[in-house]
Amino acid sequence: MEVVVIETPPLGDRSYLVHDGTHGLLVDPQRDIDRLERAAAEAGVEVTHVLETHLHNDYLTGGYAYARKHGAQYLLSALDDVSFERTPVADGQRFSVGALTVIAVATPGHTHHHLSYVVEHEGRQAVFSGGSVLYGSVGRTDLLGAQDTVGLSHDQYASARRLAGEARPDAALYPTHGFGSFCSSGPASDATESTLGEQLESNHVYTDPDEGHFVAELIANLTAYPSFYAHMAPLNAEGPGEPDLSVPEPLDPHELQHRLEAGEWVVDLRTRVAFASDHLRGTASFEYGTNFTNYLGWLFPYGRTLTLVGARDDVERAIRDLARIGIERPDAALGEDPAQLAPGAPASSYPRLGWAHVAAQLPPEDTVLDVRRREEHDAGHLPGAVNVPLHELLARLDDVPAGRVWVYCSSGYRASVAASLLDRAGRDVVLIDDRLSRAAHAGLSLVTA
Repeated sequence: MEVVVIETPPLGDRSYLVHDGTHGLLVDPQRDIDRLERAAAEAGVEVTHVLETHLHNDYLTGGYAYARKHGAQYLLSALDDVSFERTPVADGQRFSVGALTVIAVATPGHTHHHLSYVVEHEGRQAVFSGGSVLYGSVGRTDLLGAQDTVGLSHDQYASARRLAGEARPDAALYPTHGFGSFCSSGPASDATESTLGEQLESNHVYTDPDEGHFVAELIANLTAYPSFYAHMAPLNAEGPGEPDLSVPEPLDPHELQHRLEAGEWVVDLRTRVAFASDHLRGTASFEYGTNFTNYLGWLFPYGRTLTLVGARDDVERAIRDLARIGIERPDAALGEDPAQLAPGAPASSYPRLGWAHVAAQLPPEDTVLDVRRREEHDAGHLPGAVNVPLHELLARLDDVPAGRVWVYCSSGYRASVAASLLDRAGRDVVLIDDRLSRAAHAGLSLVTA
């Protein structure tokens, strides 16, 4: 049995190709199926089955599209309500994929109908646990609403024990979430591989003997998650098609200027350094990188027109990333010189400083804005800082005091997005582009709530 790991760092997830050298199966495939097709071709195997552990909340699946395109069976829990034909799978069901034996195990908790899969081949076992048992933790249990959270948290505890009884301790464990995904909860580790036995000794779902305590702790540690999650499961239940990942023809400069004047969403993918020094007034800064997908998806109002501005390579990568969360076919203005993209359009800029300069230059009458999540703010913040989490900023612009605003977060990324949104709203802003951990070196102390 060979397991090919297909990483999606922007979403913190993994998909898997599992094969015996001739036939294979896919587990929790991402929307951009060309990566999966390439992996199967490189392995020289025919994928005959596509398995979903659950209807995903943090990305659109490529499973339905792959199965239809390649004539594979598409397996999903028989209890999930979907609008397309699939091969329904029930708890305890066994089936073969070439020389591989696959056993479905009901592991509710992350969702009500979540399945894990135990795959066996020549004495080896592998467990594909989706959003059930992760490395160091479990999948979050609040995505279906507050009314289900307590029950699903108890289910997670029971499911982990059920899974441990269905596979050997030496079984390799392959979760879908837990590599930066907001679908994970609790003290997830930074491990890149593990076995079920290792998790039995270190994962709090196994080491906590008190189910009530585990549930209370799990729920207490649940934090905010991206708003785009609300769109994912319903779209997955409809069976997403294969995305169009081509780069569109560049926008005419006059059309770009018209969109800026109309207040449309025009997103600049350049570095926050370049954006702060010079950008088209009305654009928002979402520096392309690992954080891009989650934070743009969190703030962008689905259904609006989206225009990406940046180098062709970044635009091409951004289109792929956004297709994974259902933002289809954005328009683009290709180039990195604002003056050439929309000649004559108003430009803007704002200061970008590190903590040493903040300590020396911050006037007492100015506002310091912390755009981290509440639990981060409560754990330690600058004295007097106003806390408006980034994902709440657009709805709470009026809560930001008048006058000049100095914006910070933990690393500079969220602060750069927030600074651009405040600049877009006509506010006088300073971006603190520095790690908060360096504030102490500048003589600035933090206080707790």
